[in-house]
Amino acid sequence: MTDKSADDLHNELMDYPCVFTIKTMGHAANSQFNLIVVEIIRRHVTEIAENAVTSKFSKTKKYISLSVTITAENKQQMDAIYKDLSDCEHVLMSL
Repeated sequence: MTDKSADDLHNELMDYPCVFTIKTMGHAANSQFNLIVVEIIRRHVTEIAENAVTSKFSKTKKYISLSVTITAENKQQMDAIYKDLSDCEHVLMSL
């Protein structure tokens, strides 16, 4: 039996293009968080619909989560988005 690589498993699970929601979390005190995250994603996605971005505060209002729904074209695009989000000091977590 051969072990499959992470890329092989990913390709079996995802069919591109596909609608995909990227979720990020940051500190609610950062009033620019939404703009920063959307700008990062826009570097890789040609169009983000107005209603494709939603946000929600944590119960304590200390954190904010931002969900951005996009049409993902391929794995390389997704990898690039998540790398840029990971490199951003304002993004605490991305899913």
